[in-house]
Amino acid sequence: MLKSFVFSLAMGLLVGVIYSIISLRSPAPPVAALAGLFGMLVGEQLVSLVQRLRRGEPLTLAWFRHECVPKISGTPPPVEGPRP
Repeated sequence: MLKSFVFSLAMGLLVGVIYSIISLRSPAPPVAALAGLFGMLVGEQLVSLVQRLRRGEPLTLAWFRHECVPKISGTPPPVEGPRP
C-alpha cells in the first residue's frame, strides 16, 4: 500500500513539474478543499461511532483501527491473529 502512495506522489510531482514548465495551471483543488474531503471521510465514521455508543458498546482502539481507519485511509483492515 505504501508503494502506491509513493508512486502516486512521485507521479503528481512529475506532472506538477511538467505543468510548471509549460506554464499551465493545475486543475487540482486547493488545500482547503482537500481538507474538506478529509473531513467528510472522518465525518462518515461519526455515524458508526454514535451507533456503537447507543448500543452501549465500548469505543476501543482495536475497533477504531479495524472499522474506521480503513475507511478513512483506504488501507485494508489489520489482520487479527494470535497475540504473543
